[in-house]
Amino acid sequence: MLKILFIGDIVGEPGRKCVKYVFDNLLDRKNYDVVIANGENLAGGKGISKSVFEEILSYGVDVVTLGNHTFSRKEVEEIINSPQLIRPLNYPEGNQGQGYCIITTKNNIDVCIVNLLGRVFTVECLDCPFRTINNLIEEIKNRTNVIIVDFHAEVTSEKNAMGYFLDGKVTAVVGTHTHVPTNDAKILPNGTGYITDVGMCGPENSVIGLEIETVIKRFLLGVPQKFNVAKGKVQFNAVELYVDEVTGKTKQIKQIIYNSIEI
Repeated sequence: MLKILFIGDIVGEPGRKCVKYVFDNLLDRKNYDVVIANGENLAGGKGISKSVFEEILSYGVDVVTLGNHTFSRKEVEEIINSPQLIRPLNYPEGNQGQGYCIITTKNNIDVCIVNLLGRVFTVECLDCPFRTINNLIEEIKNRTNVIIVDFHAEVTSEKNAMGYFLDGKVTAVVGTHTHVPTNDAKILPNGTGYITDVGMCGPENSVIGLEIETVIKRFLLGVPQKFNVAKGKVQFNAVELYVDEVTGKTKQIKQIIYNSIEI
């Protein structure tokens, strides 16, 4: 049985410190065969850079997924082709980077991680995530049945639909992007693990990781503001997946939530 940890969107320095604290004090990294984390907000709450990418890998993360902020920072060019970094597969052809990767566990089991980006309220000019992943599945299954999909999307209905569309075809569909954990972790009828949104790792007293006052001002005035990552106690949100290494079916999905961590 494979044990896989998927960590929700890591927001800025507080989120990175939160992950380190959890691995140092609350979860034993050695208990997991694979650790995956969404890192599209690793650098200052928006985008990713080489230094923070390397930092989060040093804590024990194996693969970092991205999302709508993939290309928000020019520095991403330094790392976009790293084998441990994947951007949404359904970005149009011609973009740098890869949309999936396959890593091999210490027990010689291949695990595929795929990154997809929803099209509702996110990025224009994306290829259809449903058709894109469907065209890839058989190719991946020639090598492994263990396929974890990070579906980075805004709308719950789009995520729900993707879960059922891929039910029985992939191991798990794990939602990211909204930074708010949903209480619907389950195994779908044909054996695919599912959660609409894992949540985030970052400041607890915040608006999805950002300073409260500035976000409220943006809503009140309708004028763009400079958003900063909030400070204070942090929260950690992740899911554990227990997976049959032969069939690729999820046997159990369990939410891991730690609140009010002082770092």
